[in-house]
Amino acid sequence: MESKTQTRAKPGGGDRVASRRGLTRDAMVASICGFVVVFMVGASYAAVPFYDWFCRATGFNGTTQVATSAPSDAPLARKIFVRFDANVGPGLPWKFEPEQTEIEVRIGEVVTVFYSVTNQAARTTAGVAAYNVAPLTVGAYFQKINCFCFNEQTMGPGEKREMPVVFYVDPQLARDSENDGLKTITLSYTFYPVRDSTPKPVAAGEGDKRKGSL
Repeated sequence: MESKTQTRAKPGGGDRVASRRGLTRDAMVASICGFVVVFMVGASYAAVPFYDWFCRATGFNGTTQVATSAPSDAPLARKIFVRFDANVGPGLPWKFEPEQTEIEVRIGEVVTVFYSVTNQAARTTAGVAAYNVAPLTVGAYFQKINCFCFNEQTMGPGEKREMPVVFYVDPQLARDSENDGLKTITLSYTFYPVRDSTPKPVAAGEGDKRKGSL
């Protein structure tokens, strides 16, 4: 009679294999989820400068354009009104207003207007201006050659300053049939506070302590 040898499975062996497979699968899922989270966070940060670039390049959402020089052609006969709006965000103790609330300009004419800014605080404060034009579709045709909004503005205690804006309305606007009935453009600015815009000097006592610790 032939003897048959049977191999018995070790108790719990199958459970260990299944457990290891489960751990490997869980680790893979966790890794994929972590990658997705990192990707989404990175994409959200990248979206901010991309959106800003897109608006500046296309005039989307009323973002005005930046011009380096005046238009080469003579201004058109067609005129348009440009209104000026000024606002100050919470936490910035500034008085901010246009010297003229509305002017009439020829399309293609280079114009200089001024905004008046006063720091009403007894300390130095800093602000930066956000801006757009309305209607929002006109942003691509509103060209600014010079503007205080290009840089952060720092004002001393009680300081008053006139800030110029040099701009023109691109003659291409007159070729856009969607704007045939356009009579008025509104240029709006809002100043927001910039906190700790300059590094604070190190106190003398702290410098001495550092020297002594070397």
